[in-house]
Amino acid sequence: MKSAYKYFVFAIILIAIDQTIKLWMHFWVIPKHFGEIDIIPDFFKLHYITNRGMAFGMELGGNYGKLILTLFRLVAMSVIAWYLAHLSNKGTHQGLLWSMAAILAGAIGNVIDSIFYGVFLNNAPYDAETPWFHGQVIDMFYFNGLDGYWPDWVPYFGGSYNSTPIFNFADACIFCGVVTILLFQNKFTDKKEVERNEVVLTEISDENNNNEHESQE
Repeated sequence: MKSAYKYFVFAIILIAIDQTIKLWMHFWVIPKHFGEIDIIPDFFKLHYITNRGMAFGMELGGNYGKLILTLFRLVAMSVIAWYLAHLSNKGTHQGLLWSMAAILAGAIGNVIDSIFYGVFLNNAPYDAETPWFHGQVIDMFYFNGLDGYWPDWVPYFGGSYNSTPIFNFADACIFCGVVTILLFQNKFTDKKEVERNEVVLTEISDENNNNEHESQE
């Protein structure tokens, strides 16, 4: 049995980074730089924007769309945390566990925005029934250099205009975690490797038991 402690610590670190960037954008970049800082001219900038929806600006409509989304995030966050601990105890591949920790951090990071920012940053939409659970997520990473018309030869998108989504660190954590799992899923779910891990754990446990027995003698 392995502890999931280090994965949760990793998630907490990512959450702290996410919240630090968001609050820095809100309290420093807006008043000092009018909400925008060019990092790579004509290609990448920090651009303060809020959205009431999901990652990359997507949202659920209706009066209760935001509330449903926030509650869904809470449920998903709880399930991911439980499953992360469960897989860690089973000796699952560490790559999968680190990826899940990143996804968990991203989910929690945006949940914090949704629950608290409407109250403490006063950024809930004007038509929200309550600022609680209706906070808008702060986004800032904008690859503006990718905006423009797709070449005609590009399937499906050719000739249409591309408006690059603006996202935050939490979104990036979720995206990277999911992509990593998809790319390395065969390695992460290698049954032989899991069995090897279980054998190693058993040998370590047996060795500890023998050492304890010898010390008692």
